This record gives sequence, structure tokens and C-alpha cells, in this order.
Amino acid sequence: MADTSADLPGSFGEETNRIRLRTLIVLRWIAILGQIAAIEVGRRAFGLELPVLLCYAAIGTAVLANLVAIFLYPETTRLTEGETVLTLMFDVVQLGFLLMLSGGLNNPFALLMLAPVTIAATALRLDSALMIGAAATALLTVLAFVYLPIRSEGGEVLHLPILFLFGFWAATVIGVGFVAGFVRQVSGEIQSMSDALLATQMALAREQKLTDLGGVVAAAAHELGTPLATIKLVSSELVDELGSTEHGEDARLIGEQADRCRDILRSMGRAGKDDLHVRQAPLDGVLREAAEPHEKRGKDIAIDCAPAPGADSRQPVILRRPEIIHGLRNLIQNAVDFAAARVWIEVRWTDSRVTLRITDDGPGFPPNLIGRIGDPFVARRRDGMTTGGARRPGYEGMGLGLFIAKTLLERTGAKLVFSNAGDTFDAGDEPVRHGASVQVTWPLSAIAAPRREDGGLGRNEPNAWP
Repeated sequence: MADTSADLPGSFGEETNRIRLRTLIVLRWIAILGQIAAIEVGRRAFGLELPVLLCYAAIGTAVLANLVAIFLYPETTRLTEGETVLTLMFDVVQLGFLLMLSGGLNNPFALLMLAPVTIAATALRLDSALMIGAAATALLTVLAFVYLPIRSEGGEVLHLPILFLFGFWAATVIGVGFVAGFVRQVSGEIQSMSDALLATQMALAREQKLTDLGGVVAAAAHELGTPLATIKLVSSELVDELGSTEHGEDARLIGEQADRCRDILRSMGRAGKDDLHVRQAPLDGVLREAAEPHEKRGKDIAIDCAPAPGADSRQPVILRRPEIIHGLRNLIQNAVDFAAARVWIEVRWTDSRVTLRITDDGPGFPPNLIGRIGDPFVARRRDGMTTGGARRPGYEGMGLGLFIAKTLLERTGAKLVFSNAGDTFDAGDEPVRHGASVQVTWPLSAIAAPRREDGGLGRNEPNAWP
């Protein structure tokens, strides 16, 4: 499948992943209020002796940093990668210094070191997130040995037994790695899905524009057909009457230009396609339109369109929705990309549903990935997979393309099943059909074009797309 992600803006991933400065400022204000509350509750409710001036000096640096950011930068500022790293590194160091003044790892609030690490894992590249995680881990290790002890009102030093202290250190360090890794995995999948959906919307918008353009041209060809025919008829009569005179040559030129206008409109309108066939067409016609871009790529595409046993022999007329055409085109492209020599497209319909199956004679889907096909960014079809003895050059993966196809077709009411031909064909079928197989099933009511009582297609109307 073609790498549709190439159509995305070049800076899409980098620009949209930038975190807003205002977000970090708000989070820091929340942390500052929490730190003040923890100090005051510890002093007043539990009588703990803390170096208050130093603690408030540490909190004051965070307040000062927030005020500087508020007054120097607009609210809409989005931080670059480096700026976000410096901001989070400041928060890690500030929190570490405050913990050093208040018992080190004996202070249960050491667990809050997870906060900046989690933000880094969500918003930064892997190397930057690892840098923040490494700094947090190093500070937690230092805090296990270097700290000012917490004392009670009676002067008693409050500290954890060495076993519990080591356990708390180990749990916190493991938590830094586990939570950061888990959050990064989830946010990465969400971002991948978001990027893939954006690519799907772009592909659909492009197909919609092409369809609308085809509709305008086809309608123009139809509407201009009568006046052009009249011009041609009149010019022919003038040529007969005027003969080889100067005015006769002018009349002949008018006729030639009318023919040229007709040919131009025919070529732009894809061989003079009927007006409303831009919006609806026989099932076979839609399939052939979807397969047309891949018919000259050196692979045989066999289309078999027939009713199921006992079904009405009349071929359904369906809506030419961009989702259907673009989705089927992606599936056919994927089959042609990996087929050795041939691709089969089989369609069967009943009174209630339409079933389409696309099969190739290539190596098929790897069994371990069949359950994941349709998710964005599956990396490859099979290690060492070849087409005609050579790996397809420049092939980036089939995840995004199949995701787009699956998403678009499901929007039309289809259900897709990915398998290998050996899993779905009976023993009596042709043995060469051993490649990948994609089955698409629609309720007929979801894609069938509305029928008119007079049996006609209806009148062209502006913006009449269903």
C-alpha cells in the first residue's frame, strides 16, 4: 500500500506535538500550592520542624519562574523540544531540592517526581524523555543518602527503616520507568491513530474534490451537448450553401471548433459519462473505476461480478461515494503491489447484501499480523517478502493505507475480514489463490442508489451529492 503519510504536511508531527507553555504554567501553580499546603500542614498539624526559609526559597524560585514566563511570553506560546526539556528539568531539580530539605526519600511526597517524567514521556521525543527520566532517577538515588532529616517537636528524627527506605527507592525508580513507558506507549498509539485519521480525512477530501470536479465536467458536457450539436448542424448547412467561398471557410472553421469543444468536454468528463452516473453507477462500473489506475502495472486483474444463487440477476446500482472508490482502490493497490501475476476481484450480491473479495497470488499476510491488520502503521507485510523475486523498492508499510481503506469503507456500512486465501477458499478452488484475501460485505440498503418511480436517474441539481 502506498505510503499515504507522505501527503501530510512536513512539519505536522513536530508542530502539533509541541506543548503549550500555559499548560506547564498551570501545572506548576498547582504544584506550588500543593508544596505550600504540605509544608504548612506538616508544621501546624503534625508539629514537624522544617527549614521553613529554605523551603519557601525553593518554592519562590518556582513562583519566580512562572511569573517570568507569564510576563515575557504570550499565552499561546508553544515550547520547542529544547525549551520543554529545560522547563521540566527545572521542575525536577526544584522538587528534588525541596525534598532534600524535607527528609529526602523519607518524605512520601518523593512520589511526585513521577509528574514531570510522565509529562516528558507524553510530549517529548524518546531521547528527551529518557533524559528527564534519568535526571529524576539520579536525584531519587541522591536523596536516599543526602537530605536534611525531618524532626518532630521533641527533636526526634523521623526516618524509615533501611529496608523500607530501599523498598521505597526501588518502587519509585521502577514507577518512573513503568509509568513513563506505559504513558508513552498509550500516547504514541493515540497520536498514530490521530495522524492516520487525518490522512484518511485528507484522502477522502481529495477524492471528494475529484468527484465533484468530474460531476461539474460531466454536467457541462451534457448541458453543452445540445447547443454544440446545433452549432455543428447549422455550420454544416452553411458550408453546403456557401461552398468554397470565404464565408464557407469561416463556417467550416466554426464546425471544427464545435467538434473540438465536444472532444475536450468528452476527455475531461471521462468519455462522456452520463451526468448522474457521477453520483451513482452499476456495481461493476464502480469496481472497474476503482481498479483502473492499476490495470497497466503488469498484473492481470480479473473482475467477476455476478448474482449469488437465487438472487435477482439485475446488477445493483450503487452510490459512487468517494469513500467506496478510494477504499476499494487502496485494497486493489495493496493486492497488485504484492501479487506475483494476478489479482481476483469477485463480487456476489443477494437481495439484502453485497459481498466483495479481493485476492492475489502473492505471499499473503503474515499469520502473526492478521489480527492487527487495519491498525495504522503496521510496519511490513512479511520479512523478505518479494514481488517477482525482488523487494518492492521504497515500500514503507501497509498499515496506514489499509487503515485508510478500512476506515473509509466502514463509514459506508461495510465489514472487512482480512485473511489468507488458503483460509477462505475451498479445496476445489484454483490452487494458485494462496495470497492475501480481503472480504468486504455491505448491507445492500447502505450503498444502493435510491430508485425513482419513473425508472430514470433524475434531473441534475447543483450540490446534489447524496
